[in-house]
Amino acid sequence: MNTLLPTNRTTSAFLLIVLTCLFFSTVLETQAADYERIVIRNVRMIDPAEKTEDKIVEILIEDKKLSLVTEDSIAREDTDLVVDADKGVLIGSLKLGRPSSFMIFAEDPRDDFKVMLDTNRYAVFAIHKGEVYRNNLTLKDKTAPDERGKKSGWLAYTPPPMAVPINYQDSSRWNRWESKYISGIFTGALALDRTSWLSQDAGSEQLYGDLNDFQGGEIRALRAAIAGTLNFTNPWIYYITVATNAFDKGFETEDLDTLVLYDYRLDVPSSENTTISIGKQKEPISMDRLMPMVFEPMQERSAVSDAMLPARNVGVVWSGRNADTYITWAVGAFNDWLATNQDFDEAASQFVGRFTWVPLVSQDESNLLHLGVGYRYSNAKEGFRYFTEPEMNKLPVFVDTAIHDADSTETLNLELSWRRGPFWLASEYMQSKVKNRDLDDPSFDGYHITASWIMTGEMRPYNKKNGTFGNTPVAKTMHQDGIGAWEFNARYSALNLTDGVIDGGDMQIASLGINWWLTPFFGVNMNYRHIESEQGGISGTTDGVVTRILLILE
Repeated sequence: MNTLLPTNRTTSAFLLIVLTCLFFSTVLETQAADYERIVIRNVRMIDPAEKTEDKIVEILIEDKKLSLVTEDSIAREDTDLVVDADKGVLIGSLKLGRPSSFMIFAEDPRDDFKVMLDTNRYAVFAIHKGEVYRNNLTLKDKTAPDERGKKSGWLAYTPPPMAVPINYQDSSRWNRWESKYISGIFTGALALDRTSWLSQDAGSEQLYGDLNDFQGGEIRALRAAIAGTLNFTNPWIYYITVATNAFDKGFETEDLDTLVLYDYRLDVPSSENTTISIGKQKEPISMDRLMPMVFEPMQERSAVSDAMLPARNVGVVWSGRNADTYITWAVGAFNDWLATNQDFDEAASQFVGRFTWVPLVSQDESNLLHLGVGYRYSNAKEGFRYFTEPEMNKLPVFVDTAIHDADSTETLNLELSWRRGPFWLASEYMQSKVKNRDLDDPSFDGYHITASWIMTGEMRPYNKKNGTFGNTPVAKTMHQDGIGAWEFNARYSALNLTDGVIDGGDMQIASLGINWWLTPFFGVNMNYRHIESEQGGISGTTDGVVTRILLILE
């Protein structure tokens, strides 16, 4: 890129400071306009070191302080001022929770340095300590739908956790690197659980033994990941996750398992709206499975999706989306021979597909209805087995078909979700049919209904790229003198693994939960479970509580 700015970073920074002071000394002569909530759309954020590509973002200012910088669309209800920067260039420092001071130029100073000198002509927006002193930007209807064009960001069906730096001038954080050919960011997650049992009746003890042996603390998850881009004209995305189960048996364990490659995936854009993903990854089926576990309303996935669908598989996925019609689709072919060190012909092959659609959506997108359907076929060369714990990790298996041979298996998944502002109601039904005459061709099924309400008013975003909901946003963190985000959840799930000659048992679970996100990367939560199960004519009831501390490196 041709630039007239000085190449020395220290000199550039000094000139920017001097020019910024001169600019504000001019604009402060005018009277400031006071707004409580401001949304600025289509702002171009640049990196003076030119290590990263420009970002087109939206900015939210609340009570004169910077509240949010994001590539996603910001809900604009209850907003005093909504303006469109039309990809104008922002100059200034952005720090969350601090009074906002920056300006936006109609043209790029890197192309013509005179833009910085003629502020009266080129500076179209100026805010100082949260007060607007100049606004020549186009006003937008607060209820109008977002008409932004294509924006930068991840095109993958299951995007890595890559965020826009809050301070755009600090593009080289310690866990982030940029170069001409490759970029990346190091992330990680740590979840600490403690399980406490409230009650266990005689039937449950007969089926599973004394569950007090499973009470106590554990490191539920310890994962590290590297995500980034190979900087071709249309960047390729790589994502590698390493996990360990070394602490699954509790803090006192002496059994150290080896590290496991949880994901290794390369996403290649095949067109503007389609992507090919290659490697070990999630199969494109079930919102419950596709969403990151740490960001789901409840601590663990529903029993039915955990029992009938694998966490990861090795294969190829071709996915696409149409953001205007809220349609996504994905198809994939899988065979885990590479991960299990088998011959390809000996390992089972699967064909998986998913289609989602939003038939009803309000103008401001705060109210929408999501529909989804998924299908999975397996030639079952390695047989089949459906089993799971009762939505609590530190527990024995409660329902289990055991492993059996089969000619094939077919799984159907149906999704129905409704989100209205901070309220979200989600449900899924799943049925798996097994083809084996000796077993009377058994069929197993289950479902869950989950309700979530964010008491502090935030709204989970909807991802138009893969038809899932995002994590709970935090409007005001503890660092911003806020109370974080509080979310209350309830779920009822049922799973039946008994049919034909197979008695795998059935289970119903009623759960209540509360999540407290102090920041987007630090949260604590608690789940209560009431578990009713039956197998071999014996019924049991169990009640327990799991508390969790969650830390995410971003």
